[in-house]
Amino acid sequence: MIEKKSIIKKEEKAVLVGVIQKDQTEEQVNEYLAELAFLAETAGAMTIKLFKQRLQHPDSRTFVGKGKLDEIKQYVAAKDIDMVIFDDELTGSQISNIEKEVKCRVIDRSDLILDIFASRARTASAKVQVELAQYQYILPRLKGMWTHLERQGAGIGSRGPGETEIETDRRIVKDKISLLRKRLEEIDKQSFTQRKERGEFIRVALVGYTNVGKSTIMNLMSKSDVFAENKLFATLDTTTRKVVFENTPFLLSDTVGFIRKLPHHLVESFKSTLDEVREADVLLHVVDISHAQYEDQIAVVNKTLQELKAFDKPVVTIFNKMDLYKQKYFDEWLEDEVKEDILRELKERWNGITNNQCVFVSAIEKLNIEELRTVILHKVRDMYQVKYPYKTVFFT
Repeated sequence: MIEKKSIIKKEEKAVLVGVIQKDQTEEQVNEYLAELAFLAETAGAMTIKLFKQRLQHPDSRTFVGKGKLDEIKQYVAAKDIDMVIFDDELTGSQISNIEKEVKCRVIDRSDLILDIFASRARTASAKVQVELAQYQYILPRLKGMWTHLERQGAGIGSRGPGETEIETDRRIVKDKISLLRKRLEEIDKQSFTQRKERGEFIRVALVGYTNVGKSTIMNLMSKSDVFAENKLFATLDTTTRKVVFENTPFLLSDTVGFIRKLPHHLVESFKSTLDEVREADVLLHVVDISHAQYEDQIAVVNKTLQELKAFDKPVVTIFNKMDLYKQKYFDEWLEDEVKEDILRELKERWNGITNNQCVFVSAIEKLNIEELRTVILHKVRDMYQVKYPYKTVFFT
């Protein structure tokens, strides 16, 4: 059986590959590759070069065309590259075919994300969820993996393990998946019981794209010490704290960040973690306003919330990192009046889109945090009146 070890060692050199398909622009793919580079850095790899190719459809054998594959192959050999990372999901046979040509390790975006999740899983629940997702990822690729092992061990063209061994591995993986699912069901039951035992409190969940500052806002709102850093998926396990604003108590949860092309198996495996989102009464959608593609990130989060059947909940949109937004878009020579006009137009636009349910803050500089507290307080009190009307007397 193939052991699941970390696929990236510290400071390995990597090249990234993206395909511009017919429904995409080059600018979009550049942004995807920039995010892929951040993922690689989070996992411990160093990006040396980006490769792009415009194709109507990815090549069924090698994903990219022959000319582009030759270009990658030559660069890998010349620069002693350790791995090639594709931004899109590859089949087992594609991975095997590409590795045969480039003579180094090949992984895809899903495998990279799974590796990061595995390295950051701390609790028993997170570890089981990630392990299940890894086995589900491996299962349809077993044949390609066998071919890859066969070439490494005995050279190109040699006869590899027979169907019996492949089927044995497939059965082992299926048994492992079944075992992990049972274990996860037990964890789900425990988590459900724990959530039920929290009493009649309004639940508020922080959601958003990864690395937008959810954990920092969690710390400010709850005065707790939730782990936060400038890397993707700093938070895997949901953290819940009881918070009290002006005698009004509620439960605040920090949840795992969303991302483009999040592996389906990972979403499925993290069902118990994402139940915090599904069962929340109010969602605080945190957005990195300084990010060039923040509107695309909002769309990704909204799509994920729709998939979780949580899109119709009351939402407060928190536009975070206003300090970085000003640094990025305000030149020194810009007059104060012009800056104020730009900010006013930005706020008016999003107030219109969110029906005045948004706040502009900087969690790091603690800008507008009191305004945020007030907005959350009003939203929570409104929800108490709807859900537990007999309790509102205590919060006036």
